[in-house]
Amino acid sequence: MYAARPSSPDRITSLHNPRIKDVLRLQEKSAERRRQGLTLVEGYRELTNARQAGWAVATLFVCAELAGDELNQELLAPAQLVPRSYEFLPVSAAVFAKLAVRERSDGVLAVLRTPQYTLASLSLPPNPLVLVLEAVEKPGNLGAILRTADAAPAHAVLVGDPRTDLYNPNVIRASLGGIFTVPTVAAPMAEVLAFLKEKGIRTFAAALADGAKAYTDASFTGPTALVLGTEADGLTPATRAACDETVIIPMRGVLDSLNVSVAAAVLTFEAVRQRG
Repeated sequence: MYAARPSSPDRITSLHNPRIKDVLRLQEKSAERRRQGLTLVEGYRELTNARQAGWAVATLFVCAELAGDELNQELLAPAQLVPRSYEFLPVSAAVFAKLAVRERSDGVLAVLRTPQYTLASLSLPPNPLVLVLEAVEKPGNLGAILRTADAAPAHAVLVGDPRTDLYNPNVIRASLGGIFTVPTVAAPMAEVLAFLKEKGIRTFAAALADGAKAYTDASFTGPTALVLGTEADGLTPATRAACDETVIIPMRGVLDSLNVSVAAAVLTFEAVRQRG
């Protein structure tokens, strides 16, 4: 485990350092992230969002050459001046290049402890707007939907039967930190639907279906859950049947569907518009 290893005051310059190998395993293996309850975030802005949302930092890697003067003053201050509750490891530019996945990185990468959110722990307002994703599999799509959920805003994102790790570093990167600002819960789809029904939240299935109502004709002014499926298969028949209404985004061109993250944005902002 990460926290069991002692902190080193020396700058890491070797790609073979065990701490660097630890990070690479977290980047590449969802099973390792789940086992340790850890994930990665790259970038000072995203790290700030995570800390403001209460996520705990286990280890912070900083490359002084990339961080710039202002960040260096804040991040590289002696520990006796800026007490740290996490392990701090400076690294060389060559080592950080191995860790970084972004272009023009600012030299900041953190190992975070992932919170264990559940449906039971989710706190919603009296008139919630919730996004529900069934069997989402592409980290980029999930990340983009989280950005929409933050921007609109929606009050939560519920992921039923996920096919991707919620804390995949690519999800975090694509969300620009939205994973930290929007309550996000993964659970079996049947449990998600039962939770929404129990809370009196009306469910709207987004689907290409005969008899579906144009999304602009639906009323999203009350407690609302917008339910979307994968681009390849859409929603499962069982989920569609369990939803209260089916809505469609009319397509005026040759193609018959939108990217799921774009569809989510269209529906979410329409719901927010209706709510005034």
